[in-house]
Order: sequence, then C-alpha cells, then structure tokens
Amino acid sequence: MKLLLHALALLPFALPILMGGPIIVMSQAQAVDEIGGQKIVTLSRKATSTTKPEFTSVTLAPGRGMEVLQITANFPGKGNVDVLASPDLAAAKKMLDVDDTANGDLGYRLGSAFLVPYPNRIRGKLSADGKTLTTEWEGHSLTLPANNIGTKPGAERHAMHGLILKAKTDDISVKEIPGGQEVSGVIHAGDFKGHWFSKTNIFITIRLTAEGVDAMVEARNVGSENEPISIGWHPYLNLPSGNRSQVKVHIPASKLAEVDGYDNVFPTGKLSPVDGTRYDLRAAGGVPLGDNMFDDNWSHIDWVNHAATVQVIDPAAHYGVELIGLSPEIKTIQMYAPPTKQFVAIEHQDNFANPFGKEWGGMDTGMVTLKPGQSTKWHVRVHVFVP
Repeated sequence: MKLLLHALALLPFALPILMGGPIIVMSQAQAVDEIGGQKIVTLSRKATSTTKPEFTSVTLAPGRGMEVLQITANFPGKGNVDVLASPDLAAAKKMLDVDDTANGDLGYRLGSAFLVPYPNRIRGKLSADGKTLTTEWEGHSLTLPANNIGTKPGAERHAMHGLILKAKTDDISVKEIPGGQEVSGVIHAGDFKGHWFSKTNIFITIRLTAEGVDAMVEARNVGSENEPISIGWHPYLNLPSGNRSQVKVHIPASKLAEVDGYDNVFPTGKLSPVDGTRYDLRAAGGVPLGDNMFDDNWSHIDWVNHAATVQVIDPAAHYGVELIGLSPEIKTIQMYAPPTKQFVAIEHQDNFANPFGKEWGGMDTGMVTLKPGQSTKWHVRVHVFVP
C-alpha cells in the first residue's frame, strides 16, 4: 500500500471536525458529471426515520470499473455523514483523470475500488524494464503490470489490486427498487488486455436501501480456457470524530498471515493464531486501534448467520459501520489502517496475498478456478448504526 502514498497526504479531503455534536457533514462539490470518460451515477433516496440512521446516496464511476466514490447516510439530529473517506468529486476527478498512473493506481487510494481478478499482491520475475512481472498458474505463465513497490531500499516491485482499475462499464442500468435504487453494468474484460487467461465478463450491481448498501460482483468465464479468479474491494471508511486512536475494530478471525514487514507486505506462508497478540480483534464491540499500524490479512473467519461481519466503531462520534461479507468464497479480510491517517480500509477478499506463491506449500489460497461458462460471485453489505 505504499505506491504514491504521499498522494494521500496531499489530497484535499474535507476531514470531519466537531461542531455542535460528534458528527459533521463533509462538503462535496457536485459540478463534476463524468470521470474516466463516462457519466457518474448517483443513487439516492430520502431518509424517513427520525430515530435510526439510513443510507441516502451512493455515487460511483462506471468509467473507472464501477468504483464507489461516495456513500452518505443520514443520522437523525446530525444530518448526512460521509461513510467513505474520499475527496469531493472535483478532487476525485483530478486524481483519476489527471494525476493517475497508466494502470489506474490512484483508484485504490480513495472511495472503494473493485479488485478483479486479484486483490492484494502478486510477486513474480521482473521484466528488464521493470514494468511487468511473470508468474505461473498451473504451469501457465501470466504477465502482470508491476504497478506497486515499497519505499525502502531493496523493495521489490510487484503487481497489486487487479486489472479493472481503468475499465469502462457497458449496459449501465438504473432502476427503482422497494425503498431505494439499484445500478448495474457489465465490464467486458476479455483477457484483461493480454494479462490473463480465457475471457471474462464482470457483472457489478450496487443497491441502495435505507438499511444497507449492497455491492455484488459476478465474474463469468466466457472464453474457452480455465482461469483463476478472485474478487475483493477497497473501501476507505471515514472516522467522523477525527480521533483515530480511540476507534475500535472487530474482526472475527482467528489467524493472521505473517508478512515480511510493512514495506513489501509479502506473506511468508505462515498463518499464526491471533491469541494473545495485538491482532486479536475478536472482542465484542471491537478493540481500540491506538497508535498501531495495520496492513494485515486475517483468515479462519468466524461466520455467524452465514455472514463475516467486521465492525468499525467511532465511540467519540457515536457512530458505527459494519461490512458484512455474504459470499462463502470470501476467505480473508485485509485491514489497512496507518496510524497517521483518519481512515480504516476493510477488504473482504477471496484470496490470500501472493496466491500463486510457493511459500504457501500448495495450500488453497482462495483463487477460484472457473471453467468455461462458470461464474463466481462476491457480495458485501455495508450497514451503519449508533453503537
């Protein structure tokens, strides 16, 4: 998570402050109507409850792989609150249309980008020009963009966060549903510009209701070869109080993937119990972040009522958000939470990092093998509450 990290510090985020109560609305420019060469889509609904929070809008960019740019929720007595830590639309457009890399890497620096066909990191043999790397899956070579690198001497360039960060979306449809709205579209990814096997269509649906924002992705193999696929996303969650140290996180998982440090963040292949460590975030009501750094991957998730539910609670703001994984293919949860930033990124993903790596010793690393005609689905629901 280090490439262009300095960009975060420079972003004109309208960070929340205390003003007559613990939650204050973040302002957002609305003059921008397209990003990535396609019209922005905004789903909206009016809040009706005077006693509980309700979602009121979702703004997304079909021209950038259906990335979710903003989510708002109304808290009675407080007004609309930004659920995602993301700049206003004018700043987002500048980031994504002007300042971005050829690969679209600033897409996973704001809002919530969808990550297909692989979330997280992949290592491999670097090309002579340093622009691509080669890895293997079932005896076949894959050449991927080497789009990320740490900051320390000796850091290894690697691939990260998939191949649809700049993808265009076709067949965009917005419709009314009971209590809200829904948008859907398809990314005809093909072979991901020569980087992947077979051919893939990616169907993405975002649903807005009072109780939740549902993000649903289906990847379908429409080619003639088998292919590996994993799905995830990258939501930066806003901390309305602006006081990160007292924010509590609950992750219902019992093992952590050991990494080589927080620069490369490469897995060693060892899964360690979280018991007795600062990575044990299973306590009801969550565990305070304090000044701890996290860029880690949890597994062996405790599913309750067929859901893998992570909570981020901001006690000072009387605010809580849940990310509820609803697809059994989800195997791991990544959390990125640097102590100097006022956000927490929670990533439900199908795979472990570097899923083709030999360090895993042949373990199932969560990549789903799709035969021609087969599909895999991913579904996460966002819910807000007063703790």
